[in-house]
Amino acid sequence: MADKGITTIGRCYGCKRTFGYDPERVTMFLVDSDTAVSPGSQPTPEALTRSRQEPVCPDCVRRGRHARQDDGPTWPRGTA
Repeated sequence: MADKGITTIGRCYGCKRTFGYDPERVTMFLVDSDTAVSPGSQPTPEALTRSRQEPVCPDCVRRGRHARQDDGPTWPRGTA
């Protein structure tokens, strides 16, 4: 199967940078549109209805994995 490559341009949920991605392959993060954060592990039906998938750039995915492995500090949103 041929790689489709970049088909969409959007903003990363984590760092807010614009990046190109393939919507079928990019890491997505579920975000409640009222609160701008994840609806959590036991969301209400209303929160799920409001929620949408937001793309996360490869740099933020790497930073998240590194922080989770090291239990290191995370970074403030929009400053990466």
